[in-house]
Amino acid sequence: MAKNVFGTELKPCSMKPLTGFFRDGSCNTSEEDFGSHTVCAVMTEDFLRFSFDQGNDLITPHPQYNFEGLGPGDHWCLCALRWLEAFQANAAPLVDLEATHERALEVIPLEYLIRFAYKETL
Repeated sequence: MAKNVFGTELKPCSMKPLTGFFRDGSCNTSEEDFGSHTVCAVMTEDFLRFSFDQGNDLITPHPQYNFEGLGPGDHWCLCALRWLEAFQANAAPLVDLEATHERALEVIPLEYLIRFAYKETL
């Protein structure tokens, strides 16, 4: 069973858009996932612009890869290093901690993630 940063069962990040290294909706990972797509992030304009400026365009749709493009509010499994870079540049998106794989802690201190904890509003 995959675990989140709290050591409990990893919950899904997003089915629409379908995310994850395995495109199964989860930020699960394996040894083949060299980018460590383990952080379940909630997209923001600031982060999407930051990512674009770093050469990773998450906004533009690419139908040939079954990718509709992301917008603010979408949940997406980010590489842990990219999230940390965004944090250091004051552009980090919020994080769904229960859907963030424990392997993210190899790169990001838990205290950073907790500061950016996403809380759903009802």
